[in-house]
Amino acid sequence: MEYRRMGRTGLQLSILSFGSWVTFHKQIEDGTADELMGIAYDNGINFFDNAEVYALGESEKMMGRVLKQKNWDRTSYTVSSKAFFGWRGKENKPNQTGLSRKHLTEACTEALQRLETDYLDLFFCHRPDKNTPVEEVVLTMNTLIQQGKILYWGTSEWSGVEIMEAHRIARDYRLIGPSVEQPQYNLFERAKVENEFLEVYKNVGLGTTIWSPLAAGLLTGKYNDGIPENSRFAIEGFDWLKDRWMAEDRIARVKKLGELANELGVSLASLSIAWCVKNPNVTTAILGATKKQQLLDNLDALKALPLLTAEIMQRIDSIVETKPKLPEY
Repeated sequence: MEYRRMGRTGLQLSILSFGSWVTFHKQIEDGTADELMGIAYDNGINFFDNAEVYALGESEKMMGRVLKQKNWDRTSYTVSSKAFFGWRGKENKPNQTGLSRKHLTEACTEALQRLETDYLDLFFCHRPDKNTPVEEVVLTMNTLIQQGKILYWGTSEWSGVEIMEAHRIARDYRLIGPSVEQPQYNLFERAKVENEFLEVYKNVGLGTTIWSPLAAGLLTGKYNDGIPENSRFAIEGFDWLKDRWMAEDRIARVKKLGELANELGVSLASLSIAWCVKNPNVTTAILGATKKQQLLDNLDALKALPLLTAEIMQRIDSIVETKPKLPEY
C-alpha cells in the first residue's frame, strides 16, 4: 500500500480507502462488513469513511460494532463522519440539518456514539450551507478540534470559492481551516479535481478523499448489458443515480475501456481506480465493495497503477473524451 499526506497536513492516508455509503445496512450486514473491513485493513487501508446520513445512522452503528469487535490499535487507522443532511430523514426538524453550530456540535457527538470512538480523525461538512455564515462553520469546527472531538475538518462537494472563503476567515481569525475536500472523481466526473481546485492546491493545499471512483459501478462494466439484480442501480430510491450514469454513449466508452483493460491484463475496475489515484492531487480513493472478490479486485488497482504510462493515459483520454479544458493564462 502507498500512503500520501493529506494536503499540507502531516496525516498520511492509504491511497485506497473503504467507505460505507450505499453498502452498509442497505446491501450488507455485520458479518460481511466485518469481513470486508478486515480485508481492507490487512491490505494496508487505514481510512474508513462514513456519514450521519448513510442508512440514517445505521451505517455508522454497523461500522462502530465492527471496529469494537476488531479491537485494532486506534492509532493505526482513521475514521470519518460527515454532517449536513441529518439522520432522521423525513422526520428531521429545524436545527437537525445544516451546518449551524448546534447541528455540527450535536452531529459530532452522535457520530462518536454510533462509531463507539472517542474522536473522529476527519469531520466533513457534507454540503455547503447557504443559510449559515461561513464564520460560524469555521469557528465551530475549530472549537471541536480544541475539544479533542475531531483532529481535522474538511468539506464535501464545496466549490473552490467556498473553500477559499473558509480559509480566508480561518486566516483572519487565526483558526484552523479545512484541510481536505471529498469530491466525486472518476473518468466521467473530472472538472472539480482537475480544474476548479488547481488554485486551491497551489495557495492553501488541499487533500482529497474522492468518492465514486467507479461512477457508481458503471466503470466495472457490469451495466454494459443492463441492470443486474442487487446492484446499486437496482436499489429502491437510487433511480437518480441510474438516470445520471446510464447513457448509451457512456456505455460505449466503458466497453472500449474494457478492451484496453483486457489488453493490459487487468480488470476495468482496477484500471479505473488506478487512473484516479494516478492524479497526485488525489489523497485517497474510497472503495465501496459489497463482496470479498469485488474488494480484492479493487485492491488490484495497486498493481494496475504502474501500467499507467503517459501513452496509456493518453489512450484513456482519447476513449472517454472527458478531459477538462484548462483556462488559458
